[in-house]
Amino acid sequence: MKLSMTVNEHGDKAAPHIVMIHGMGSAATAWKPLVPHLQGAFNIVSVDLPGHGLTPLSLDQAMDPQSLARLIVKNLEHELGIKEFHVVGNSWGGWVGLEIAALFPDRVESVNALAPAGFWLATFNQRLPGHSLLRGLANNTKVFAPTFLKYEWARKFGFEDVSPQWRDFSYELCLDATYAMAASPGYFAAWDGMLKKRFDSQIDASVPIKIIFGDSDNTLPALVCQERAMSPAHAEWIILEQSGHAPMWDNPAAVAGHILETASKSQ
Repeated sequence: MKLSMTVNEHGDKAAPHIVMIHGMGSAATAWKPLVPHLQGAFNIVSVDLPGHGLTPLSLDQAMDPQSLARLIVKNLEHELGIKEFHVVGNSWGGWVGLEIAALFPDRVESVNALAPAGFWLATFNQRLPGHSLLRGLANNTKVFAPTFLKYEWARKFGFEDVSPQWRDFSYELCLDATYAMAASPGYFAAWDGMLKKRFDSQIDASVPIKIIFGDSDNTLPALVCQERAMSPAHAEWIILEQSGHAPMWDNPAAVAGHILETASKSQ
């Protein structure tokens, strides 16, 4: 299937490409805070995964991370002519990004996985009820979101559990995130694609990797969802202070710094 991909060009077609992969219930718009910090160094491609953002859900498309990894690489080459690229992904997208590196080490120049899913001690055998509630709430309140999100109490309700820095989130960020969650028919298909699975692929040591978690990640807490022993042996594991499940929202400058450093190590 064809993915919606947003291209933010550097101006120099010879500049390296970086592919940004969002999390479950999110969209390419999630990368807006990070893009200004990287557009001077990369041609940026932001992907909408199936059933998210502007990409429709296809019942014929497998939603497990490895299948999505292959789908992204196929679209990059066939639609944009991109064969080599850096990768940054968040949550579900972080897992997908790592699978791309495992499957296509000759194409991936570096990976930064932000709060990646798949590093849990025990696999999930069913969807978590709280996530179903979150999706339903966003869908039922999307009409009122443009008004409600002008108030601090609404932003606190929606984002306090996501980030310790929710008070600093812009109105646009909050509105984009709410709309993305509401308009994600692929949300439950994404959940089902991760059930009974963990990240256990091998990545060639030639691919530089950073795995970056926030110190206040309530979505994938450290005790049960951040098993360092599962990461590639050569990967660098980073904990960002005052950051939650979306470090590119909390500390975009710091995240950009790590991305540039990892990219500089590519061969």
